[in-house]
Amino acid sequence: MHLRSRRNAPHGVDSPGPTPNVVFEASRAGTGVRVNAFRIGFMGGIGVLVALLVGSLIGQLSTVLVYIGVALFIALGLDPLVTFMERYVPRWLAILAVVVTVLAAFAGVVFAVVPILINQATNLVQNFPEIVQDLSRQQWVQDLSKQLNGSFDVNHALQSLQSFVEDPGNLLSLGGGILAVGSGILSGITGALIVLILMLYFLASMRGMKRMMYRFVPASRRENYIAVSEEVTSSVGRYVVGQITQAGINGVLSLALLIIIGAPLPVLLATFAFIGSLIPLVGTISAAIVISLLCFFASPATALAAAIYYLVYMQVESYVISPRIMSRAVQVPGALVVIAAVAGATIGGVLGALVAVPVAASVIIIVQKVIYPRQEQA
Repeated sequence: MHLRSRRNAPHGVDSPGPTPNVVFEASRAGTGVRVNAFRIGFMGGIGVLVALLVGSLIGQLSTVLVYIGVALFIALGLDPLVTFMERYVPRWLAILAVVVTVLAAFAGVVFAVVPILINQATNLVQNFPEIVQDLSRQQWVQDLSKQLNGSFDVNHALQSLQSFVEDPGNLLSLGGGILAVGSGILSGITGALIVLILMLYFLASMRGMKRMMYRFVPASRRENYIAVSEEVTSSVGRYVVGQITQAGINGVLSLALLIIIGAPLPVLLATFAFIGSLIPLVGTISAAIVISLLCFFASPATALAAAIYYLVYMQVESYVISPRIMSRAVQVPGALVVIAAVAGATIGGVLGALVAVPVAASVIIIVQKVIYPRQEQA
């Protein structure tokens, strides 16, 4: 299609079309504007390269972004406690009290629980051949081997496992794995320190951060934005506190049960139950399955007792504990919990799974408070 110019043409007569040298020519304030296809393609290519560079940087900074997200959610979880204490003391004193409590709890975990975990993990590696021998001498293993005779030799499988562990060459490769685990533990401790420091900064400057974010919203929509944002942050905070409370209950009860039934490495398994419970539904079930399987090293009765306990506990948690603790927080459907946890774990590992569910809760609030009302008014 040709663009015709009427600037120099007589009245009622159209000017001839553009010459072949010109790609497009239009009249704007008496000045010709030329659009060059090469320039458009070049700038578009630069834009694609910049987008790829930004995506690469985000991928490389994914761990840092997960740390920031976890610290922000923990700060949101502690902010209601600070707000409650503000009724009786100044805000700076409330923040100081919460900070001291968090630091004391972190130090207590590091100095009281971590040495026990390291000791039990070391004993597991050193005494693994003896554990395998004791397991092969148990009566239920002998009975199972007789029942599976001809199709699967349980004793031979256990002896192969023991030979693999006792082989020095395999121990070297196992040592590499242990070093990798140690490196992972060290990275985890470093990440926990980073999250703790960021959380303290976010908690101290929470209100200032909110005011700064509110100023980016136009004044005509700022009031509604502030209302929705406050509801999102308060609900997410209550959700985080409730989930940590549920995980603490599960960890303490698991420790008591594992000690009573004589499970191996009770502190290590209880810690695993606590960490798993931070991820609702998916984490609790996964931790219960792993703990029940590890209890087979003690006896089938121990594993059966652990499995029955976790089946009963998950029912009590779903119908008694969770409704009471989460009554003021947003309720996330079970299917969305599974999807969010799997997606978060794929993106950011365990920390990503921890952050994914509160993010899903925030999305639910935004949909309920913003999207639905707009659809009703349309």
